[in-house]
Amino acid sequence: MAESNKDKVSKKSWFAGLQAEFHKIIWPDKKSLGKQTVAVIVVSVILGVIIAVLDMGIQHGVDFLVNL
Repeated sequence: MAESNKDKVSKKSWFAGLQAEFHKIIWPDKKSLGKQTVAVIVVSVILGVIIAVLDMGIQHGVDFLVNL
């Protein structure tokens, strides 16, 4: 019985610690969040295009070598 009581106390303190950590978070304002979201989307699209171009180039190179 003593262990179950100890578990309840440790879970309670864990959630209290978690709540305390969440209060320390500094959330970005809407303007900053919008800018960061746009930046992530733009970088993702650019990297996607770069990977697609490299993939097509490599595929054409492999096809050329196979058809020699």
